Amino acid sequence: MTRFVRGTALVAASALLAAGCGGGSSDDDRSGLSWGRCKATADGPAPSSDWQCATLKVPLDWSKPDGETIGLGLIRAKARGGDRVGSLVFNFGGPGASGVSMMPSYAPTVSSLRERYDLVSWDPRGVGASEGVRCRSDKEIQAAESVDVSPDTPAEEKAYFEDAAAFGKGCRKDAGKQMAHVSTADSARDMDRIREVLGDEKMHYFGISYGTELGGTYAHLFPKNVGRMTLDAVVDPGADTVGHAENQARGFQRALNGYLESTGQDPRDGTRKIADLLRRIDARPLATGAPGRKLTQTLAVTGIILPLYSKDSWPTLTSALDAAEQGDGSELLVLADRYNERTPSGRYGTTTHSQRVISCLDDRQRPTAARTKQLLPRFEKISPVFGTFLGWDTAGWCHDWPVPGQHDTPEVSAPGAAPVLVVGNTGDPATPYEGARRMADELGKGVGVMLTWRGEGHGAYGSGSDCVDSTVNAYLLDGSVPKDGKVCS
Repeated sequence: MTRFVRGTALVAASALLAAGCGGGSSDDDRSGLSWGRCKATADGPAPSSDWQCATLKVPLDWSKPDGETIGLGLIRAKARGGDRVGSLVFNFGGPGASGVSMMPSYAPTVSSLRERYDLVSWDPRGVGASEGVRCRSDKEIQAAESVDVSPDTPAEEKAYFEDAAAFGKGCRKDAGKQMAHVSTADSARDMDRIREVLGDEKMHYFGISYGTELGGTYAHLFPKNVGRMTLDAVVDPGADTVGHAENQARGFQRALNGYLESTGQDPRDGTRKIADLLRRIDARPLATGAPGRKLTQTLAVTGIILPLYSKDSWPTLTSALDAAEQGDGSELLVLADRYNERTPSGRYGTTTHSQRVISCLDDRQRPTAARTKQLLPRFEKISPVFGTFLGWDTAGWCHDWPVPGQHDTPEVSAPGAAPVLVVGNTGDPATPYEGARRMADELGKGVGVMLTWRGEGHGAYGSGSDCVDSTVNAYLLDGSVPKDGKVCS
């Protein structure tokens, strides 16, 4: 089962550089951590010698600060210039995205920021180098691809919920008691400890996608410690489980409409054509070039989702849809495999494992199958292509989960915090624009500062807008807060 997407930042979707802590330590460090060369892992080579890695021990349970600890994997590259502001800490989304893996590949996008900041990221608890959770083996993941995540019959519905329950049990077996201590609030407290050991008086932060929810949570818990904070591709803090799914159905349908218009098609007719294709695939999965694998409806939807994250990928979607119409599912399968972090050898990444463990600990709501069936017409009206899948996801994602959730919606109000720059993209498919306005409002008057980009794709910074990039850079590098409501077109 795949969540489409509670905002995985695909800033480095094809660049899975993995890094761990290697030998050797820094001799000019203020943090007290044992920084050393980052080492290669099975997923990729080590980054260059510019990068250092370390492990920070924090309490497993923040209510018991002297109790058992958990290790957090950190990565950094020191500032190049002499007029250093401090550390700029990044979170790339998910939840479940590895900052240790993504930071080196994202660094060229933020190269100008490195003049005055150490670039820092980390794997949040339950992710990657921070005692990452793995709920299934590669064979089990591939076997689960045959499960229909938009069930049409009682048998398919039974299989869907059995699979969901089995996933949760696998997570519990692997994570143990850690499973109750990987919430967004736990990670926000980790962030403040990271700030302390880095020697920064204020938390300077760049959060992308889910990283915006984490940033808002941090601002609520530690408003006086907020420095220069930018939130890009913003998760709506006022949306509950069903609201998030509706937002994404709306956002991905908007992106699909934009894609269809770019190819000269009427969005309504083009959507109907794709929905018809998916129904045919549901009845008869397509052949692919991969031995023993066919393109199911679920994999087809996943393959359509991925190129909608970036306008540059739209031609890839055209080719894949044309091939599927001719009975060849190979290209959509390749796209789905990229989204699911599947390598040609059949190994899968675990981002969605961590994503599910974290989000199901955060989210208290557990919609039932009956409730979902009531909602399906509404979802299908929002998006004939994505609505059914996202509707069923509300019931299946945390079905029979081993630990209870913590809240309906996160608290992000931050009275007394320094201005937080909130960047919304009107064409964002995964975190629709309305969420940015809500975040700015809920942070509070004088705190949330809204910057709008009229563009396409997931996120705004580094996406081709000189206006966005220069505004964000001026804020982070010089502390220049733009006028609330500034629009970049």
